[in-house]
Amino acid sequence: MSLVRTIIVDDSAFVRKVVAEMLSDSPYIKVVGLARNGEAALEMVEQLKPDVVMPELDGVGFVRQQMARKPVPILILTASPQDAERVLEALEAGAVDFIQKPTALANHDLLSMRGELIQKIKAAALSPVRPVTEPPRIALAKPIEPTQSSTKMDIVVLGISTGGPQALRYLIPQFSARFPVPLVIVLHIPVGYTALFAEKLNEISQLPFKEAAEGCVVKAGEALLAPAGHHLTFKRMPDGTVVVQL
Repeated sequence: MSLVRTIIVDDSAFVRKVVAEMLSDSPYIKVVGLARNGEAALEMVEQLKPDVVMPELDGVGFVRQQMARKPVPILILTASPQDAERVLEALEAGAVDFIQKPTALANHDLLSMRGELIQKIKAAALSPVRPVTEPPRIALAKPIEPTQSSTKMDIVVLGISTGGPQALRYLIPQFSARFPVPLVIVLHIPVGYTALFAEKLNEISQLPFKEAAEGCVVKAGEALLAPAGHHLTFKRMPDGTVVVQL
């Protein structure tokens, strides 16, 4: 993989410094610019032509402007699950993915976070980007319909990591309302975001879509998203129904 040239955007000098240091030892990533706000970042992107930009969540306006100017992979830095609504707004504006940024209280987690951050940046650099004008309600001319082979399946399970939020916004609307088996998804995403994200996917899905919960029934023609931090197992009940176990 070629070197990923990255710009970090945050009004906190501490965050800019820590994120740059976290990436400094990676042979795959080079931090080519540090910007304190979206206005400076727009100029920096034009001059330096980075492969990935990492703005703070207050940079939703930057995401919209940058994607309108020239689409570039954007990885949002967010502070906490309380930001979930704005994170999803940034994804709808065209950001590829997001990651929680380091704080002064999280220094003991920086080493583990570093690996995830590097993985997300490398994946973001390979993500296709385009101007985003509206949610991808119809991504293909022909939706994913039931087939003879699909009727032989009990369930369809998807596992998605980095870039998953945008991938699901593209994929989920393609499933026909007549899809004959349950669709279950496990997504690598920070804790605290899946319930709201499931609601957003439900708005563009032809299938009823919700976050999975302990004991909920797995039904044909419905979609479930595993809560962050959980893998799902299933149990068949005496009456033949199948329920989720977290």
